Amino acid sequence: MATNALTLETQLNTARETPLFYKVFALASAGMILDAADVYMASAINSTMIAQKFATIQQGSTFLSAGFLGLFIGSILAGYIGDFFGRKKSYQINLLLFGAFTLLAAFMPNITLLIICRFIAAIGLGAEIVTGYAVVNEFAPIKRRGHWSGMNAIVANAGAPIALLIATFAIPKFGWRSMFIIMGILALLLWLLRRHFPESPRWLLAKGRNEEAATIINELTSRGQYDEDEFTDKAEPTSHISFAHGLFIAIIAVSATLLCQYTFTSWVPTLLLNRGINIVSSIGFSAIMMIGAPIGAAIGAALVDRAGRKKVILSGFAGVAILGIAYAYETTTAGILINGFLLTVTLYILVATVVSVYNNELFETTHRFRGAGISNGISKLLNVLMPTAVAFLITQVSASFIFYGIAIMAIIAALIIGIWGPETDQKAIK
Repeated sequence: MATNALTLETQLNTARETPLFYKVFALASAGMILDAADVYMASAINSTMIAQKFATIQQGSTFLSAGFLGLFIGSILAGYIGDFFGRKKSYQINLLLFGAFTLLAAFMPNITLLIICRFIAAIGLGAEIVTGYAVVNEFAPIKRRGHWSGMNAIVANAGAPIALLIATFAIPKFGWRSMFIIMGILALLLWLLRRHFPESPRWLLAKGRNEEAATIINELTSRGQYDEDEFTDKAEPTSHISFAHGLFIAIIAVSATLLCQYTFTSWVPTLLLNRGINIVSSIGFSAIMMIGAPIGAAIGAALVDRAGRKKVILSGFAGVAILGIAYAYETTTAGILINGFLLTVTLYILVATVVSVYNNELFETTHRFRGAGISNGISKLLNVLMPTAVAFLITQVSASFIFYGIAIMAIIAALIIGIWGPETDQKAIK
């Protein structure tokens, strides 16, 4: 039985991409678009609710915080459900929860009930980033695992501009409730499409359910396999590191990446205003800088399999530190724009490499979802606290210290990953 499992795992590691794999990738990426779009949707809804006196500023803050808290809880729960009851179950429950309560939120008569719906919906959505990246990671062949996980990040980051475009059209014409209806319906439609989503064969093998795994692997190998000689001789499990070791590296890597990314991209308009740039120009500058997001994700996806995980990650953190400090001293409009664009590109190289690829490769299949869930959850919890810290620095100290903080986080993460982080490039995952 063990030999059979090993044979099946080898087939899965070397399988060429098939229609089933493309289906898995498409359904996972579609969910990731919803995840990326939701943050911007909530921000647009919140500002409109406050302007229309449906909510006070304090209630609006609670609305946003409820979302982050729900994302934290959802990330942790998804890890345990996915590891103990299967990836498919986690994938189905989370999207149904998000879709149903997002749709229900559109009809809430007051802000208190709306906040409750938002919190429950966010619990469902919190599972999406955990399941989306990990599932693609588990279905992809070793040779192309970094590429497809990176491509997942590119598609996911398209959710932000899509959400902003929809909100720009829908909110003025149909009101802020229309955004909940649109997102809820899209999530429920995707939930229906995922009803026949295959279980992860890696998870089935880890649970000893080899016959079920074989059926799926047969379909995944219908187009043949990559020549094993094309793989490096490093095709050994990376899971020789302990769960605690992997979790420590994952928390540092993911938290540093998302804290730096969230702090910069979320506060750019405010920081530009702080430098005397008017509101119209600041929004335009922010939009130009955000073009760097898909570009950075694409660069990360292109490099991660070629150069190796650690080289890309360490170079990315070094780039963020240098550009972050340089941005603090920019005084010209052109310098602010160019440096901000390059910083955005570098941040999203890290998102595509750390969050979508490296984070999932640090853990064995038996506890991959828990590891990814905990690391993503902690990063979201830290992001709940970040706005308070940023607001304090802007009002009481200097906005420049925000970029010093970004640089310090990047340097610390680079040192820890460089010294203790394993290289996971093109290695088999248990």
